[in-house]
Amino acid sequence: MEDLRHLEFFAINSKEIVEKQVDSYRQQHSYAGTIIGVTALFISFFLSNLASAFHIIKLFSFVPIAFFIWAIFLMLSIFKTKPLDQANNVEKYQTLLTKTYKEILISEIEANTISYNKNRVITEKGNKNYSNGVRFTSIALIISIVLLFGNQFFKIEKIPAKVQIVNIKKKPGNKPTSDSIIENIVFDPSTPSAN
Repeated sequence: MEDLRHLEFFAINSKEIVEKQVDSYRQQHSYAGTIIGVTALFISFFLSNLASAFHIIKLFSFVPIAFFIWAIFLMLSIFKTKPLDQANNVEKYQTLLTKTYKEILISEIEANTISYNKNRVITEKGNKNYSNGVRFTSIALIISIVLLFGNQFFKIEKIPAKVQIVNIKKKPGNKPTSDSIIENIVFDPSTPSAN
């Protein structure tokens, strides 16, 4: 009887490699979905904290928003790819019934190799999009955090303007005296002046 242990090893090993490739691809989909969700929440948090920011900071806030949106599009492109091939399927079992054990093992090894090579094109493109999406998200987070802290630390307090009102008291029938009273009043532009 022919020793087929080496073919069994290759058949099992090639099947495990394809399964790991498929599992990694599914895990990447899960991570991409999480990043999309967290990014969408952070964008709303970021924009709400910039409502009372300086105009220059509001202007620079378009940079991280553009990076965030581009990262979301890259992550969404991962979900648009075709599903991965998982080697022999149930439909091929009927044709394998008439084959010898050696032919079945060789067929399994060939099917796993073809599946791995087909999947590699899809996974490499997905990995590239995922890596770029993570890179853009990281850049956008760093810029937005710098803008948020910059807005908090460099806030200029608006000091109310001070106005001096000179009130000269007159004695009835006399000229104004040198006993003028000078009052310092803080002028608040938001309150209407009394005439």
